[in-house]
Amino acid sequence: MSETRKPWHGVIVATSLPFNDDLSVDFAAYGESVAHLAEQGMHGVAPNGSLGEYQTLTYEERDRVVETALAHAPEGFTVMPGVGAYGGREAERHARFAKDAGCQAVMCLPPNAYRADDRAVLEHFERVASVGLPVTAYNNPIDTKVDLRPDLLAKLHAEGFIVGVKEFSGDVRRCYEISELAPGLDLMIGTDDTVLEVALAGAKGWVAGYPQVFPRACLALYEASVRGDLKTALPLYRQLHPVLRWDSKTEFVQAIKLGQEMTGRRGGACRPPRQPLAPETEAVVRAATQALLDAGVN
Repeated sequence: MSETRKPWHGVIVATSLPFNDDLSVDFAAYGESVAHLAEQGMHGVAPNGSLGEYQTLTYEERDRVVETALAHAPEGFTVMPGVGAYGGREAERHARFAKDAGCQAVMCLPPNAYRADDRAVLEHFERVASVGLPVTAYNNPIDTKVDLRPDLLAKLHAEGFIVGVKEFSGDVRRCYEISELAPGLDLMIGTDDTVLEVALAGAKGWVAGYPQVFPRACLALYEASVRGDLKTALPLYRQLHPVLRWDSKTEFVQAIKLGQEMTGRRGGACRPPRQPLAPETEAVVRAATQALLDAGVN
């Protein structure tokens, strides 16, 4: 990446959050994880996202997660926390904390308390943008039931509320429509199992889960994909896809935490309502991960 990389460009890892046996947050282990990701060549982290189980955290825990990430981030390494919340006032509060703490950008879901209409979405992002940090939208219609359609994203960008979008719909076709309707809006890969397709559509970044398990391989895949180097990217993509697809499944947090454990990193349990992987599901994830480990992927 060039020295002029924008904070939301490159591989920004949506970090999982380690818990102690009593399910309190293990902040020391989280800080070590952030430092490790920086050492592995990642460009930043996105704490307090879906992978970070933000819905189960108190405000105090969310704040301390952000502070921990910043404390372990080397110069030039992005900390772009998620500010997802039921409403705009809460999301604005999290964005203001992020700015005051020294973050470079925030990642924002639409309001997720109910199926918000376009007016509610616009007001929500206006509130968050008013804080003054660059805002990347996070389109996850699967979980939030609110779809940031290409035309709505274009409106949000035209109003100056967002600079980019983490596109998690899984529909690669809409990436081209987004670039047509909002040429200045930065497209970011949102699902690990569409890395190649969205990169070829012009992505500037990847808000990623599986680089926590296979950082070097995922970085190589991303860089080859954005270069359009299919000779390098396609075989690697095929090799990694059996694990990457778990990022789009309900059990994505548990799957990635299992992968972290298998590679000697701290993964651990999840907070309720997330349950441990069912034995048959764990067997599939474990086998796919072990096959990559046996092949020397790291």
